Amino acid sequence: QVQLAESGGGLVQPGGSLRLSCAASGTIFSINDMGWYRQAPGKERELVATITRLGTTNYADSVKGRFTISRDDAKNTVTLQMNSLKPEDTAVYYCNAGVRTSWSSPYYSYWGQGTQVTVSS
Repeated sequence: QVQLAESGGGLVQPGGSLRLSCAASGTIFSINDMGWYRQAPGKERELVATITRLGTTNYADSVKGRFTISRDDAKNTVTLQMNSLKPEDTAVYYCNAGVRTSWSSPYYSYWGQGTQVTVSS
């Protein structure tokens, strides 16, 4: 029904930048909230940033001032611009979106496959 495809992960040096993108495809009637989550080795998955359908953003305290989430509804994409990266940001990053596939269906939560971000010298 709906697929989320992430891209942009990789290996970067501390202090560097990286941009993650996630595109939703399939049977999409509308998209509600979108967000990015991450899971570091030995830790639970945590919320990084969210953006509502109206553009309201929220960030984890650990990334405030460094990361920026945005969305492009014309392309059904959500982007995470990551600056001043730290080794602690190393994790698998997952995008998430609430999507309804028809006018009569509720919003369901969909997840991307995850993309690895490694911050190391």
